Amino acid sequence: MGAGRLPQQYQVWIEARRRFRLSAAQVQMARELGMNPRKFGKLANHDQEPWKEPLPQFIESLYFKRFGRDRPAVVLTLEKHARQQGRKKAARKAARKRAREESTALAETDAVVQAAIITGPSS
Repeated sequence: MGAGRLPQQYQVWIEARRRFRLSAAQVQMARELGMNPRKFGKLANHDQEPWKEPLPQFIESLYFKRFGRDRPAVVLTLEKHARQQGRKKAARKAARKRAREESTALAETDAVVQAAIITGPSS
């Protein structure tokens, strides 16, 4: 992730947030519901279909129906969520690297011990 640049998966949500005037909480609710931001155009009301709820209220009502609460306990903006995911990814990568180095060092130690067992005690 470059300076100020978010992965494409977040860019789509940012565009939907801007285009449909959604709050960070509404975007998070839609993401937790598994909604596709590319399909929001179909769901948006545009004041031409009076029977349809406006998109922000529609997302909130679906969220309440599914989870039984009005909004998520902790609301993160997309940018904060992306930074958090980047930190987690870096931590996992570092842990894998450490584990790989430790297993390599352990394998080398085992090889030395095996060689010593095979050759016998040096006296």
